[in-house]
Amino acid sequence: MKKVALKEFLDEKAQQYEQLQFLDSDPIQIPHQYQYKQDIELAGFLTATIAWGNRKSIIKSAEKMMHLMGNSPYDFTLNHTTSQLKRLHEFVHRTFNGRDFVFFIQALRDILVQHPDLESAFTNGNPQATMAEYQHDFRQHFFARQHEKRTEKHLADPNAGSAAKRLNMFLRWMVRSPKNGVDFGLWKTLSPSQLSVPLDVHSGNVARKLKLLTRKQNDAKAVLELDRVLREFDPKDPVKYDFALFGLGVFEKF
Repeated sequence: MKKVALKEFLDEKAQQYEQLQFLDSDPIQIPHQYQYKQDIELAGFLTATIAWGNRKSIIKSAEKMMHLMGNSPYDFTLNHTTSQLKRLHEFVHRTFNGRDFVFFIQALRDILVQHPDLESAFTNGNPQATMAEYQHDFRQHFFARQHEKRTEKHLADPNAGSAAKRLNMFLRWMVRSPKNGVDFGLWKTLSPSQLSVPLDVHSGNVARKLKLLTRKQNDAKAVLELDRVLREFDPKDPVKYDFALFGLGVFEKF
């Protein structure tokens, strides 16, 4: 398929899948249950953290996360008691267990004591950083308190070669325009043009079939390769094509 025709095809598919009904089967429905920025951020961050595997299972586990926090993620994160924190130990989603959950809440509290929201913590007053630098610095801040080494795998670092799919997905949710009712557009200090595609098995396989991606591994180098192509198609909003690639892979078995 020639580049012009391929762009038109992907534009059409992106528009097709970035619709309200996308929420019905996607984990982004969890932060959509909230109204206030800080609740949406935390519900989105925690949901994205466990977003691997079967999507129905992800949604069920994320709903349990919210229930364990009294369906008030911001208030719980800032004001939880020791006994309230203990009940998180019953949580498990694949390799993310209750101890991980407890640490994440404590680390998020440390951050939110110093910052009014996750947006300001993530950008930290530095408008010139690259997205990979933002991600790396946020991760360093996040793991500042004592923790189990195993917990580190639940927050990826692109500087270590990771595709950082879940973190890039969370950033898409927070930064991209809410015009179609899917993403939130809450974060104003970052631009959609800075975002990287949340590369996973589905989007990677479709990208390779369409010859958008040659690298076989779904890693940081593959993200950079795919980003370059998608930015040629739409420099202002390259990650809108996540809907096209994901939709083609999951819903159309492309």
